[in-house]
Amino acid sequence: MFARLTAYLDSIHARDPAPRSRWEILLYPGVWALGFHRIAHWLFEAKLYFLARLVNHIARLLTAIDIHPGAQIGANFFIDHGFTVIGETAEIGDNVTIYQCVTLGGTNPTNGQGGKRHPTLKDNVIIGSGAQIIGPITVGERARVGANAVVTEDVLEGATMIGLKARSTLVPAEEWMKEFLPYGTPCEDPCESTGAVGRDCVEKLESEISFLKAEIEALKQLHSGTVRSRRSGTDD
Repeated sequence: MFARLTAYLDSIHARDPAPRSRWEILLYPGVWALGFHRIAHWLFEAKLYFLARLVNHIARLLTAIDIHPGAQIGANFFIDHGFTVIGETAEIGDNVTIYQCVTLGGTNPTNGQGGKRHPTLKDNVIIGSGAQIIGPITVGERARVGANAVVTEDVLEGATMIGLKARSTLVPAEEWMKEFLPYGTPCEDPCESTGAVGRDCVEKLESEISFLKAEIEALKQLHSGTVRSRRSGTDD
């Protein structure tokens, strides 16, 4: 058990450079929330629903993180900061990272049955701050959801989603294959796919700007020459 706890704390440290020791990580609200959830989920599976909810409410009071006892969560799950909501039928794989103010929310089924209402996050998914993942959709392995994105459709493996409604940025494979990307969004790469059409537009604009600059310089020189000519005529 101690070895598993140590491995879990080390997995968090690998994704968060802030803590100086494992003891500091033990104070993280996400760690406490997950610990309470393990207990609540065990009670939920034993059909002790009231006790499961009681543990859930205590956890929410202490950590500002609301994880329904029915949610299924894999190994090395890390919630960085609080104010996160995870619904009853949510399924979370291994090594998933969620930042603050994220919702894994459900939809109201049209047939009136409970069923699967919340998202499934595959292994190594990263969800940025304020993102809203809504409905019984699947976020593929190693996918990333940028800050404040709203995702209502399945996300392909390795895709990076941004915006409202979220769209894929088509990040190259060499980018998403990196071990970890904080907040789920590349900061140095463009967020939009530029393709051949995009490059042509940029080159055309740069060409027009260069042409306009040359015309402005020519007009300046012409104006200066005219002024000098008039001054010379006045002096004569």
